[in-house]
Amino acid sequence: MDSSARARRATLCAGIFSVAAMIAWSASPALAAAPMLTGGLTSQPIGHYEFCKVQPAECAIRTRDLGPETMTGALWKILLDVNVAVNRAIRPMNDFDIYGKDEVWAYPNGVGDCEDYVLEKRRSLKARGLSLSNLLITVVRKADGEGHAILTVRTDKGDFVLDNLSNVVRQWDNTGYRFLKRQASDHTGRWVSIREGQAPLVGSVQ
Repeated sequence: MDSSARARRATLCAGIFSVAAMIAWSASPALAAAPMLTGGLTSQPIGHYEFCKVQPAECAIRTRDLGPETMTGALWKILLDVNVAVNRAIRPMNDFDIYGKDEVWAYPNGVGDCEDYVLEKRRSLKARGLSLSNLLITVVRKADGEGHAILTVRTDKGDFVLDNLSNVVRQWDNTGYRFLKRQASDHTGRWVSIREGQAPLVGSVQ
């Protein structure tokens, strides 16, 4: 291969690498979005309260808040992979059909409702090295008025949502939901209000 051919090939390979890198990163957020504004401590959802009675160690972790996760192409891929994998692995079923009563939060065994998807995604992301201070169970109101639970992931590009109703990972303010409350970032058993939220639609303890 002559020098001009080698130069053309090197240029082509560099171009392919640049395009591949650009495509990989373009799938992740390029611009930081404003994070949620949280208020003071608020009531704990009844389902989470009951979950904590069964799993007390899960709800007594005082997490050190070192700030949001740094968004990278690798982290974005992890969020996408975990969201899709858990959504595919669990068959949706409401608590009453599974347990004979409502508001049961539990790690799913093949079936579950929205809170169970959230618990599994949170566990999976923690196992991949993300801090619990950035993996926050969140209660929202859907457009039809129904209460719903999602997982919020805090990053330096904004707060992102993993949702069993969508395989797309979205910025929190691009979901169409009204955000009500979420876990505190410094204690897994405490909850904080989200500013401009409305009255919660899931049962809470006072």
